Amino acid sequence: MFNSKILPAIRDLKDLDKVVKTDYEYVVLLNTHIGQLKSIVKMLHDNDKKVLLHADLVQGLKSDEYAAQFLCRDIRPDGLISTRKGVLSTAKKAKLITIQRLFLLDSIALESSYNMLEHIEPDCIEVLPGVIPHIIQEIYQKTNIPIIAGGLIRTDEEVESAINAGATTVTTSNRALWNQEKYEN
Repeated sequence: MFNSKILPAIRDLKDLDKVVKTDYEYVVLLNTHIGQLKSIVKMLHDNDKKVLLHADLVQGLKSDEYAAQFLCRDIRPDGLISTRKGVLSTAKKAKLITIQRLFLLDSIALESSYNMLEHIEPDCIEVLPGVIPHIIQEIYQKTNIPIIAGGLIRTDEEVESAINAGATTVTTSNRALWNQEKYEN
């Protein structure tokens, strides 16, 4: 699905200008405001970017099935990222890319995540923090679902470590890591 080791994450609107000048096919939208969302997604689509929207981080919008219906119907991103089963189920019905975000705090969270993954069957899993290669490897081996590593990845070495552990791509808002040439296969 992803043709690059890096998946740029837009946390700040000033990063939009930078990302549209890149060759990245997909971008992640984080921390957006509901009032700006439609125009941002349109601008990215107009610049040939596929938008993966983090539904749980849209300010002014509750993260539930109704919000997901609104996002799918009116905003029309290419995919939704969420920690919530209802949001991802709604996105799946709308034939959007679904990315289950997992916050792995401890063994209990990991086991709970496996149970949730069986029910949701997302297209991808985003593992946070992305600096735990042995867990990335374990999750991929158990689920055979493409892994996106995210969170706390700050160096080229951490990007490579996540990729070598089995992550398909690494999502980062750190613009210093957005240099595609460094990570070409």
